[in-house]
Amino acid sequence: MSEPVTPARLDAADLGAGPLGGRATLVQFSTAFCQPCRATRRILADVAALVEGVAHLEIDAEARLDLTRRLGISRTPTVLVLDAEGRVVRRAVGQPRRADVIAALGAAITD
Repeated sequence: MSEPVTPARLDAADLGAGPLGGRATLVQFSTAFCQPCRATRRILADVAALVEGVAHLEIDAEARLDLTRRLGISRTPTVLVLDAEGRVVRRAVGQPRRADVIAALGAAITD
C-alpha cells in the first residue's frame, strides 16, 4: 500500500455500501471490466475474513461518479483503508499484495 494521506472521514452513508468494520474497512473502487479489480477483490475479502472487525466494501466507480470524483479516484482498482472512525489512513492504486494490505491494516487498527 502507499503512504498515509490527508485524513478524510467517511461513513456508510457516504459510501452507499454496507456498514463499516468495527476496527477498519477496506474500500475498493472497481469497474466492470477491470481485471486487476477481480484479483484485488479476492485479496481484500480474504484479508477481511482473517482479521476480526475488518470489513471489505466494493464500490462501482462508474455507478458512483460523484463519490469517485470527490475522493479523486482516477484509476481502478483504488483501495482506501479506513480506521474505526472512518478516516482514510492509506490509499493505493493498482492490485495490492496481501502483505501490503495487512501492513496497511496495522496503521488503521490502533487497539
